[in-house]
Amino acid sequence: MPIKKTLGEKVFDTCNIILMCFVIVITLYPLLYVISMSMSNPIEAIKGTVYFYPKGLDFTAYKMIIQSEDIYKGYLNSIFYATVGTAVNIIMTVLAAYPLSRREFSLRKFFTIMIVFTMFFSGGLIPTYILMTKLPIFNTRWAIILPVAVDSFLIFVTRTYFNTIPESLQESAKIDGANDFRILIQIMFPLSLPMMAVLALFYAVSHWNSYFLSILYQTDASLHPIQVFLYRIVSQRNNQFARQMGVDLGVIAAYGIQVRYAVIVAVVLPIVCVYPFLQKYFVKGVMIGAIKG
Repeated sequence: MPIKKTLGEKVFDTCNIILMCFVIVITLYPLLYVISMSMSNPIEAIKGTVYFYPKGLDFTAYKMIIQSEDIYKGYLNSIFYATVGTAVNIIMTVLAAYPLSRREFSLRKFFTIMIVFTMFFSGGLIPTYILMTKLPIFNTRWAIILPVAVDSFLIFVTRTYFNTIPESLQESAKIDGANDFRILIQIMFPLSLPMMAVLALFYAVSHWNSYFLSILYQTDASLHPIQVFLYRIVSQRNNQFARQMGVDLGVIAAYGIQVRYAVIVAVVLPIVCVYPFLQKYFVKGVMIGAIKG
């Protein structure tokens, strides 16, 4: 038999639904607007009459970005940075979090303090840039992977998750002769798949959206990710824009707005498609890793 709600509960549920609908609208509208502008007739876009849906469907902007070689190079680079970079991030995070979760580790408090210190203080942009120019990874793919190989906050989130796994499992494995490395690979890692999914999502999104490190540490344009391509498209003037896209200046003058929005859609679409598959692991991993101590 369903529980009868009081008047106060009904009012709360109604207000909550209205608030959630409002949040959904203000969250989805910018994405809907960008998609509509990228598909609209250029005249309607210039007039500013596009609000919720495309007016006069025109896919010329998408045809133009498909014909650009730079966007393919950017996509391949971003996929490389997102996959290899995320793999490096997860490995480094797990290797740092596991010993910090072991009570018998004598230097646990010392390393915890050192890692926390890095969350509040850094060397600064200029000293970091000078250091990077002296290293052999400057102007290579590793220049935007190794400097952000691990996140201090996610180390502690992962450590907290490891603490939720019963110590009896680790003790039983040690009795059977397993060392710490084998315990980490065969016990801790399989039991932490929700947390690994959270790490993968956080790190992958960070790598996919990153462009500043590439601008600083990569002078070779062929190494730039898709975000740098988007940055140039959005910030350049029409004549530079035309050379970047390899089309006539008159075409850019007519379709410049649509092309910019179409590139934004092309950049955002992969992450939007991946997120639903990781959402259930994301919620579970964050709740367990962040709340339980």
